[in-house]
Amino acid sequence: MSLRAQAREVARIDLVVERRVGDTLRIVLPFAVVALMIFSLATPSAITDLGDIGIAVFWGVAVLYGMQIALRISASETARRREVMSLIGLDPAARFLGRSFASAMMLMMFMTVLLVFTVVLFDPDLPDAWLPTMLLVIVLAASGLAMLSTLAGEVAGGLRNKSALASLIVAPLVVPVVVGASQTLESMNQDNGILLWILLLITTDLVLLTAGIGLSRPLEEASR
Repeated sequence: MSLRAQAREVARIDLVVERRVGDTLRIVLPFAVVALMIFSLATPSAITDLGDIGIAVFWGVAVLYGMQIALRISASETARRREVMSLIGLDPAARFLGRSFASAMMLMMFMTVLLVFTVVLFDPDLPDAWLPTMLLVIVLAASGLAMLSTLAGEVAGGLRNKSALASLIVAPLVVPVVVGASQTLESMNQDNGILLWILLLITTDLVLLTAGIGLSRPLEEASR
């Protein structure tokens, strides 16, 4: 079976499990929406226009809760399952690609729904033709966060309290994704070019893709 076919099968299994369990829609998304509501209610009265902070709040909530979505797959993996995958000859790179793709798909859905609630609750000041650019940024940011979380889960895979450790790994390294994503619409509002921020997101994704594929086998051997 080719690398692409193996990665597709890994992604399919993870998405089927997510559809049956439904943690993203039943647990994480409602909590994220509640977090948006709390932010809107707790905003100081000195800030008269909630739209000024709407997109910033969106990215903060999206990254914090999205990180938990992406880390869930790695955190739920048992040593027995890893051993079975190794015995059937699954390429570690295919596992990284498949899990990253599945996580990215869940994150895109999560961020898109969260964006709708952000627009309703905060009514942010958005530039003309913002939606296509925002959707592109969501795809790039979700892909980067998914790959970073999958890689962090692999790094912490053989350790105790791996979920907490993986979160600590992701938090500082996700800065380029947050900066690139948040500054894109800000630059559009100021009539500045967005190419720099889009390139930052693309470069971050390519670096994470290369690192994930290159380190997949050494990390699997280290976790045994």
